[in-house]
Amino acid sequence: MNEPNLDLKPESPPEEMKENGAALEAEGAAVGLVEVIETEDEGKDPVIQTPLVEVKNLYKEFDETVAIAGISFEIYPGEIFGFIGPNGAGKTTTIKILSTLLDPTSGNLTIDGLDVIEEPEKVRRIIGYMPDEFGVYRGITIWEYMDFFAGAYRVPRSKRKGVIEGVLELTDLAVHRNRHVTTLSKGMRQRLCLAKTLIHDPKFLILDEPASAMDPRARIELRALLKELQTMGKTILISSHILTELSDVCTSFGVLEKGKILRSGRLGGGTVIENEEEKPALKFKLKFHSACPEAYAVLQNCPEVLSHQFVTPEENEIELEFTEDPSQFYKVIKLLVDRSFPLLTVEAENEDLERVFLEVTRGDLQ
Repeated sequence: MNEPNLDLKPESPPEEMKENGAALEAEGAAVGLVEVIETEDEGKDPVIQTPLVEVKNLYKEFDETVAIAGISFEIYPGEIFGFIGPNGAGKTTTIKILSTLLDPTSGNLTIDGLDVIEEPEKVRRIIGYMPDEFGVYRGITIWEYMDFFAGAYRVPRSKRKGVIEGVLELTDLAVHRNRHVTTLSKGMRQRLCLAKTLIHDPKFLILDEPASAMDPRARIELRALLKELQTMGKTILISSHILTELSDVCTSFGVLEKGKILRSGRLGGGTVIENEEEKPALKFKLKFHSACPEAYAVLQNCPEVLSHQFVTPEENEIELEFTEDPSQFYKVIKLLVDRSFPLLTVEAENEDLERVFLEVTRGDLQ
């Protein structure tokens, strides 16, 4: 996919949109007020990175119903933040508040230093919002639809054609530019809405269930597109029920249920990272051909093994926690193999989003 030229300046108001910088690291921190990033050059001060998005003590009530119950979270530049929760958890309400479409009952929200409540017009210039459900206009083509929104976002006419072509190429809609929007499938309409969301080169993307109604190929292509947008310097909040897909692309996450964030953290390679400063214990499952109480005894005397237990009545599977560098786990395997224990398989069992989601949520609706 070709990267479009999205260097845009609005005709009015005169304040220029900030140009996105170089691609950021894929993984950003989701905890702490600031993140210190060490520079490679010696003698230089470390770079202090502040959150692009800050939500503090956000409340939203509808009559006597509490939809959002005082949640707080941060999203750093270059992150893809997965917003996870069952139906009725409050995800869409939070997203609409961030998108300036709904006022909170109380709380503070800033995006790139702009107050979402006090400066909604400025916030709208730097965000791109893709709703779960959206309408299309009858009797117009994809190109005309994009041209309409480019004009609404004040993309200069001199650049409009190139910008539209670039965004259509990025979202694989260029060959369909002359199709009428009412003839598109739900999946292709999702692509079109994402293309519209990108037309003004927003710094922060807010995507509410962007993969809904997409077929498997389109979902795979969407994941690739999200990663490409991240390399272009975009910061992304994505809401989805498909946890495996979020694991593949997200660098941080928040689990929401009944208006409260139950768990948040960082992701690396689809695995939850609890605390980078403290080495988390790695979980493994060892399966043997037959019962191996002798292997259990050997592991009990291994200082790198924090804990272990049989997980089958036949005593042929052992779960253990390993506290050292994972590259050193081969030593445990070698210890068992050298003693001729009938080891069949070794399986890593580190936390992923699905396991975290099932552990902390109950499936309760508001």
